Amino acid sequence: MAVVEISVAPLGTAQPGVSEFVAGCVEIVARSGLSYQLTPMGTVIEGDLDQIFPVLREMVEHPFGQGAVRVSSLIKIDDRRDEQRHDMAGKIDAVTSKLNADR
Repeated sequence: MAVVEISVAPLGTAQPGVSEFVAGCVEIVARSGLSYQLTPMGTVIEGDLDQIFPVLREMVEHPFGQGAVRVSSLIKIDDRRDEQRHDMAGKIDAVTSKLNADR
């Protein structure tokens, strides 16, 4: 399973805020049925890469459909295949358990 973070930002729009564009992107991933988490700096998605890539493409294209002429996208992919549980919760649990062990 892969964990992917994407941040999509239109450039050169009439207003500095991008929340309307981000909301449209989040609606796309929500419709996909993939597990996701909205964060202050991006959206994290988990699942099979074959399912995620088309969703990423649609998210990147969304601002263009809303009138943007330039879009900057940052995509990070963590694809681990040696562990059964490689998902958002598992990654957080792994760090949290180490923090708790130090206390």
